[in-house]
Amino acid sequence: MARETVTVECTEARKEGKAPSRYVTSRNKKLKPEKLELKKYNPFLRRHTVHKEIK
Repeated sequence: MARETVTVECTEARKEGKAPSRYVTSRNKKLKPEKLELKKYNPFLRRHTVHKEIK
């Protein structure tokens, strides 16, 4: 299968000393070989932030 499960983590929370939020999603490895980057809601910061794929 070309789909894989990935975890995305907030990039701004650690800079501010707060807990990072994490989301689990999937992506198609063949169509999107680069790392995933999404705007998601961080409940600790109470706003939408950029979340990048982690291992």
